[in-house]
Parts: sequence; structure tokens; C-alpha cells
Amino acid sequence: MNMTQDLGYLDPPWEQKLSFILPRSLHQLRQGRFPVIATIWTAIYYFIGASLHTSPPFVITVIMASNVRHPSAEPAEPQSNLPGFGRFKIELSAVLTIKIILELSVIFGYPNALQDELRNATDAALMMIMSMEERGQIDPTDISPLLTALTEMGRHGTARQVEGWFEQYVSIDEGRRAEVLKYQMSPELAEKMVSFISELKETCHTLYDKIQPIPYIKEKMYSVDKVFIEVGIEYCDRQGSWKTLSSYHGIFSIAKGSSRIQIIEGDPGYGKSTLALQLVYDWCNDSSDSPFCKPDIMIFLNLRQLGGTTSIVDAIEQFLLPRDSLLKRRDVEELINNRNLNILVVLDAYDEYPDQHIEDSFVRHMLEEKILRHIDVLLTTRSSCIPPACGSRTGRIRLTGFDEGAREQYVRKAVTGDDEEELQKILEQFNTNPILRDICQAPLFSVMYAHVAHKEEKFHNVRSVTGFFEYMIDCFHSHAQNKVFGDERKQLQTYADDHCKLDKVAFESLTGATQQLLWDKKVLTTKFGADFYGLYVDIGILVEEEVINRNRGATRAQSIQYRTNVRFYHKLFCEWYAAHHLARSVTSFWAWFYDFCEHVNPYDLQFVYRFACGISSAAAKQVIKLVKRKQDGDKFAVLCSLEQEENTEDVLSIVRYLVSRDVHISEKDTRLLQRTTVQLLELASQKEVPIKCLNLDRSFETVDKKLTHIALKSGVVVRPIVYLQLLIVRMETTDVTEQELINILGFAGQCVNLMELRIDGCTLPLAINAESIPNQVISRKMKVFYSRYGYKMRLEAGQWEMDDVDVIRKLCLDGLTLSRDDSVLLQQSTLRLLENSSQHNVPVKCLNLDRSFETVDRKLTHIALKSGLVVRPIEHLQLLIVRMETTDVTKQELINILGFAGQCVNLMELRIDGCTLPLAINAESIPDQVISRKMKVSCCPDNKIQFNLRSGKLESKTELSGVVTITIHDTVASQASKVMQLMVASANNIPISEVWLNRSFSSVDPDSLSLVLGSGLCLPRLSSLQSLEIWTEPGREVTVDEWTGIMNYVKQCQLLKKLHMRFCLLPWLDNNPTDHGHTTVQWYPGFESSTYEIHSGRWQSFISKQVLTREAYDKLVTRFRERFRNSNWQKQRRAKSE
Repeated sequence: MNMTQDLGYLDPPWEQKLSFILPRSLHQLRQGRFPVIATIWTAIYYFIGASLHTSPPFVITVIMASNVRHPSAEPAEPQSNLPGFGRFKIELSAVLTIKIILELSVIFGYPNALQDELRNATDAALMMIMSMEERGQIDPTDISPLLTALTEMGRHGTARQVEGWFEQYVSIDEGRRAEVLKYQMSPELAEKMVSFISELKETCHTLYDKIQPIPYIKEKMYSVDKVFIEVGIEYCDRQGSWKTLSSYHGIFSIAKGSSRIQIIEGDPGYGKSTLALQLVYDWCNDSSDSPFCKPDIMIFLNLRQLGGTTSIVDAIEQFLLPRDSLLKRRDVEELINNRNLNILVVLDAYDEYPDQHIEDSFVRHMLEEKILRHIDVLLTTRSSCIPPACGSRTGRIRLTGFDEGAREQYVRKAVTGDDEEELQKILEQFNTNPILRDICQAPLFSVMYAHVAHKEEKFHNVRSVTGFFEYMIDCFHSHAQNKVFGDERKQLQTYADDHCKLDKVAFESLTGATQQLLWDKKVLTTKFGADFYGLYVDIGILVEEEVINRNRGATRAQSIQYRTNVRFYHKLFCEWYAAHHLARSVTSFWAWFYDFCEHVNPYDLQFVYRFACGISSAAAKQVIKLVKRKQDGDKFAVLCSLEQEENTEDVLSIVRYLVSRDVHISEKDTRLLQRTTVQLLELASQKEVPIKCLNLDRSFETVDKKLTHIALKSGVVVRPIVYLQLLIVRMETTDVTEQELINILGFAGQCVNLMELRIDGCTLPLAINAESIPNQVISRKMKVFYSRYGYKMRLEAGQWEMDDVDVIRKLCLDGLTLSRDDSVLLQQSTLRLLENSSQHNVPVKCLNLDRSFETVDRKLTHIALKSGLVVRPIEHLQLLIVRMETTDVTKQELINILGFAGQCVNLMELRIDGCTLPLAINAESIPDQVISRKMKVSCCPDNKIQFNLRSGKLESKTELSGVVTITIHDTVASQASKVMQLMVASANNIPISEVWLNRSFSSVDPDSLSLVLGSGLCLPRLSSLQSLEIWTEPGREVTVDEWTGIMNYVKQCQLLKKLHMRFCLLPWLDNNPTDHGHTTVQWYPGFESSTYEIHSGRWQSFISKQVLTREAYDKLVTRFRERFRNSNWQKQRRAKSE
């Protein structure tokens, strides 16, 4: 390796060292007796700079030639192959005479020492160019400061000449100039970025422009945009709920800057890779309607190819750059690490990534945000293979497959065109065959069916996934066999029937320690034989990919080697052949299979299991036997059983057993398990098997407007089930509207044998229009229950009536809450429950008015809530909690609350919280009912402070000990409780050792001399307070008026011994005695060993006792502002000053 190539891989710090050392060394050589040596070193330095991809910060050969006066040295001609900016500096040196240099140094304000050095230097031009570059007066993007200075000097001709050279040699147009400035990169790197983007787009074009819906029909290839149809798509919000996303365009917009990484998950064949290619298409073609045209650079990597690849740069070099790329590894690294670029990396097929279990892989590091944190990442994977660890800014997207509309759209777009008759013929098959409809929810299967079914009548009768796939594989082989005859055809049929070696390779690739879904062509050709291998490539089951092998350390010419990798057309094809191996092995090696099942989750290889059961009935018995031992194995066993089209009775016996018990579809179930359960229910209905109960446990989303199905949160749909007897819908929705309830009743009416509907976990309307209730519900006298409150609907009136008093007893025993955050509907339901409790003499343990309290009516007939609803006296209420947000409650308001409490004839305790109460009220104004019942009235959650009903005063039951801390993070209720404790302690002369206001202090009320907290609460004068510590918001500067108010508060606290102010800037004290009595005042600005105290009206050091001078105080102010420059207070101060 030559010297320049070796230096080309030096780290940037070495470049800086060379740039710093060599110019000064050259200057010393020139000042001495070795000008020729200086010339040689100048050339060497240039070439080093060129290999480092940077323009050297001084001009080379011509500058030297013009300054060196050696008899044997001829002036060197400018070299035409120099970098643009370097060539410009060569030309510039020719016009920089000593006079111009000195004039420029004056205009630029250079120090006198530098001007003297320029005046005496033999290489003044070199030194001047270096100085201008160091000070930003010339750079590869702008020389306007130099041009302006030349114009001011009156050297207009020189200015035009210099500007011409810059335009000629740097040749940066306005668009590229803006690009260079935007991304803060050199023009040379900007050019390389353009090349990089161009090469990426060329490679990506070959990926998205060769979509084959049917692999063996090679003449039919499409660009992805010609076949792409949006599938159902959902995103997971911050609460963990799945919400519908209208378009893939919103994948990153829903994150609102919080999710840098997005994981797109979906079941096999659900279009994850197709969606990824559509994003690439949008970027490559600058699709203006797509947000995915916005990234500056998009990098698409198929993870199945990246086994053993240790960095993203390696992956780009190996799979994305063309053979003749002139970009070096260092160029790619510099672009990838440029934080000013908007880069999106699309990582496709994580479930096929061989290194997914390697913790030190670069993909894992990217997902955990350990590297390249400035880059956006979009990763696709199967739902069963979510990366185990991701960064905090990771969002999740889920594909839910084709619905009827998307399926019709695809068939029309890619298959039938305007042939309406053919379109309806294909769609009819989906509608009349529920098995086929379920299979074709996966876009891959739907696409295959659409392209083949209208020509192959036999395909219409498939009754299982195995039957579907088996027929599809037959089509692949038939297409090849129809082209040959005789012995050759027989040979092809032999290869179609006997594929044991392929089966084993597929099985081992899926079940090994790491998935290996990519093979070297030479390996497979040797293993299978050239003819077998050639057939499976020709019919499209195997696909060849040519990739680059680059060896580090070799030259580019030496490093480029190509190899051919081989993969299955889709992972499902790999699973198909792996299933054949499993089916053979199960019956022969039972012990092996038993051990295999113990260590493998069947849901991870669901199609391998299902295909195996469909291929061999003997294998099916063993598989189903072991699968049932797994969690939820009964349902998966049914799914496997359904693949045995001939063993109908065996399947039905399992189905009868399962539906004789409650069937649950839970929110926590996988989509596969949910779809399996739905298929089980449909099969039971088809065979007229009664279904005892279906419980939609928090999985319910909505009812279709046409009442044709229930949509679950997962996107799975439940159609009306004929033989269902009981439907339970348990929701987490806060409120259900009247129309939503009517729609649920409408769906229930479609289930013609349904006799009972239970709705739970939500708030329902208290009444609906009886005329909207479906006739089927009324005619069958269906029982409709609102389980949450024990209600049953009177269908003829559309109203709820009490059905189960025990439910009321349970709810009232647990206590009830009317919260400010509750909807009006929920508050109405709670109030109705309170009314029912009174009607049925049910005790109510507690009612908590959680920030919902507004006021008490003057006549004491009711409490008005903030929602406008009212709470009337509750006969059997035992405890009433009134939690307020009002900072202060007046005496009359407190008396009114006591009056309402007296109306609740069984109320024994009243607790008021979240506010400050008067320390005393007129005892005669306390209602007699409150006194006679000896009601306990307290104002703290722990009952530390209670009213003495005889005296009307607040009393503390415990003494305060330790530090009372009021922090900015406390709730208003918590702060109010602490303030009340302090007030009562002070009123009762209970010693308060210390109060600490931790960033909760706001200001001082000059009228009441109270400390105002950020919450709005006030801390009044505390006569028994001994120590007060105030931690302000960091960086706060306390004004003179604020400090005066604090000191006045201190004077009112007679027992206060110490005041300590922290993390703030206090005013300057200029020998102005402050009356703080016997209180020690200390101040800690926020620096180590920098605590001050007041002594004789001046600040002095607490440690050295040295008085703080004005000069020292001014320095402290500067230091303080710099220390807290990023605090909110300092930002506001600077904004005001500007």
C-alpha cells in the first residue's frame, strides 16, 4: 500500500495535527537556508491533504515558486488536476503582493504582531492565505469578505479577477452552494453525496421494478407502484392501544418527533416487504404526495443478506454500491455520520436476520440507539419476532392485511382491469368460501389467488392453507412441464415429487441456532445437483441474487469479487418444504420431535406445523398431541386439524368440546390466536354446533355501520355467529354513545340464536330511543345486561332497571368517586347508582369528590359539581371526601360544607383536602347534626389535623418532627396538606424545626407578607419556625424588592434562627444594614466552596470571612449567569435584554 493510500485512512485528529505542524515547519524552513526542501515538503503536504479529501490550508507549488529565489528552480506551472479550491488559492497567491497583504491585514483587524510577521515573511502570500482561511474570510463556499475588502481598498480589477477564479475553479452553482451551507460540508463531499444518492437510487430501482406476483410467470414483472395497495395499518399509541392509521404516509408523522425508530410488524405474507419497497419507490421517484420523498438519503437493506456483516458501511458497500463506484469507504462513513443530513434506513425482514440473537450486531446497536442516533430507522418483521430490546424512541406499526375493499382494488388494478365480469367471478369465490376468505386476508395469498384462480377452476375449491399452497406449487411445476415432453418431462416430475434434500435444508435453516435463509449457489448446486437446482430456479421457487464480496485491506480492484446467493421466493415457501421434512421425521423419530416441541414455540413456526398436519395425517396426530400441551394449545390444535381436509369428524369432536365452554378472544391474544378462534366459531356454526359463550375480553373495537361484523382491535373481524347463545362484550372505552350501543344490539340481532348480551367495563347511556332497538332483539326477548352497575334493559322503553342488588352492594362497599376527569356520562351513572343505593338501603362506604366540587347551594340542598351536575344528600353515606383545587376556603364556604354533611343523616366522617382552611370558625355556626353525631372533620389525608367541634378551631394531633419539604413536584393537595400542618402547628405554638421550599417558592405577597408558592398557595408567617431553606429555580436572579419582601417575612418569624438561600443570585449589599434580627442569613449561589452570609450589611465569605467587594460580586454575577445559562430563568433574562 502506498503512502498516500495509507494516510487516507487516518482519523480526523491526525489531519488536524498535520495541518497544524507542517505549515509552521515549512515557514521555519523558508526562513532558513533550505528553500528547496521547503518546496518538496509543500508538495508532500499537498498530496497528503488530497488523500485526506481536504484542501490543504495553504497554497502549494506556485506559491513556493513565486517566493523562492533559487537560481536553479524554475517557476512551476499550476497543476490542472488540483482540487478546485486548492487551484483557486494558487491563482490567488499570484496577486497577493506585500502591499495588498498589509492593506488587507489592517482592514481585517489582524494583531500588530501578525502584521509585522507578514511584513517580514518571505512567504507572505502563503501566510496571508492561511490567516484568511483560519479566520473564515475565505472558504470553499464563500469568499465575500475578501471581495468586500478588495473593493474597499479600491482594487476593483483585482476583486473581479479573484471572483472569476473562484467561479472558474470552485465551480459551485447557487443550488449546490445552498446545499453545502445547509449540510455544512465541503463542495467535494457534496459532489460525493450526489454520486452516493444516484448510485443508491440505481440499485433500489432494480429492487422495486421487478415485482413478480407469480414467480414462475417471469414475463409478468411490475414496478411496485403498479401493484401496491394499502393494507390495513394501525399504530400503537402511548397508552399501548392500537389505533387505525389511514395511510402509510402517516408512519412517522404520528410519532410527532418522539419515535425515531418504527417497527412495522405483521403476519406472514401481509405485505411488509412490499410496503418497504413502496417507501423506497417514493424516495427514488420524489413522489411529492409522499413524506418519504423528504429524506436526503434512504438506505434499503434486506436483513436476510447481512449475516456476519459487522457495520452498516460494510452492508452498503456489499449490497448497494455498484461495481464501478468511485466512492471510498471513508466517503460513505463521512456521509452516514453527517448529523445535518436527514437519513432513513429501511431494514427489511428482521425475522430472517441471521444475527438477530447476536447482542453485538450493528443492527441491534442501531435499534438500542447505541450508534447512529441521528438516523431514522424503519424495520419490518413478523409479529412473532419483535426485537427484544429497542431504544426509548421506538414506535410500533402493525399491518392487518387485506379487507374486502383492498382485495377488490388489487384485483381490478393488477389482474382484471376493466373486465367487470371476471372481477365479480373472482370476488364471488372469496365471499362464498370462508376458508379461502380467511387465507386470503394475507395479501401474498390473495395476490397469488387473484393471478391464478380466474384461469384455474380447481383452485376455487381449496379448503385449507395446505391445499392452497399444494395447488400453487403444482402450478409452478406444471408451468415448467408443459414446455417439454417425454423423458425430460418425467425427469421434471421426479424433481417435483422428490425434494427431500431441499426439505432438509429448509428445515435446518429455520430451526438452527440462527436462521440462515441465504445460501451460496455453489453449495446448493453441489448438494442438489445442477438439474434439480436449475429447475427450482427456473420456476421461481428459488431466487438468485448477485452480491459483492469485498475484502478489507485490498485495493478496490482487488477487493471487488462477486458471488451468487440463493433464497426462497418467500419465507413461506421455505416453511412449506421444511414442513415436508418435519412430517417425515415425526413418525420416524418421536423422541427427537418431543424434544423439538419442548424448545420451539409453535407460533414461531405456525405454518411449518400446519403444513405438516395437512401433508401427513400420521404426522398430524403426533403434532396435535404435543401442541395441546402448550398454552392455548387447544385452539392451535384446531388450526392444525383444519388442515386435514379428510378427517372432518376428528375436527368436529375437538370443536364441540371447545365451544361447550366459554370461548375467549382477549386483547392479549396474538392475531393468529384470535383468527384461529374466529375460524373455530365459524366452523361450529357451519356444522350447527351450539356455542355456549363468546367473551370479547377488551378486544372489541367497533361494529361495522352495516352491522355485518365486529372489528377487533387487532383488525380481525367477527361476523354474525348463528349458533352463539351468549355474547359478552367487555370494553375499556370510557363512554359508549347511543349509536354505538344501538349498533351492538344490531349485531346481536344478526346472531339468530343469541339470547343474552352482556356489556361491561364501560359507561353506557342511561337510556336510548326504544324505536332504535332492532326487532330481532325484541321479538326474541333477548336479555341485555349492563354488568358494571347490575342493570338490565327494559327493551320496550330503552331504559335500564335494577337487576342485581348485590352488584350495587359490592360497588358501594368499595367506595365511589366523582372525579373532575370523569365524563358527564360517567358522573351521571355514578349519581344514578347513589340514588339506587338509597332506594335499596345499601350503605355507601365512601364518596370521593375528586376535584369535581364547585360549591354548596345556599339552602344546603345539594353540592354543585363543576360539570353542572348536582349531588343531593345521600342517606346511607358514611364518609365524604371533598378534594378541592381552590387554594383558600372561606369561613362561610366551610360552614356550608358542614351544613351539607349534616343533611347526610348517617355520615360520620368528613375529610376536606387540597386547599387551606381557616384556622377557626364560629363554633355556633356549626350545624347541630354535625355536633350531635360527633362527626369527625379533618383536613389532611392522614387525619393529623381535625376540627374541634366545640371550639371551632383546627387542632393538630401530632407534633411536627424533622424537615417539612414542599417541592415543586408535589401535587396541590399535598402542598395544601403540608401548609395546613404548618399553620396549625404555628397557631398552637408547636415548634417547627425546618421548612424546605424545594423550587416551590414563587414570590412574596407584600400585603400579607406570605410566601407565595408556584401552585398559588400561600405560606403565612410561622411564629414557631426555626429554620427556613429556599431552593429557587436554578439560575433565578432575586430582585431588590423580592429580597426586601423575604427579609420582611423573616422579621415576622420571631423564632427563626436561620435562612438559607440556594441556587439563586441575590442583590448586591453596599454597606446597607439589613434588619434580620437574630436570624443568620446564608447564600449559596451554586458553586463549590462559595457560601456567603450577611455581616454588617455586607456579603462575606462564610469560610474565609472575607468581605465580597463590588468587583468580586460582578465576577460572581458573570460566573453565575454562565453556570446557569441554559436554565429557564436565564433564557428569559436574555430574551428580555435582547
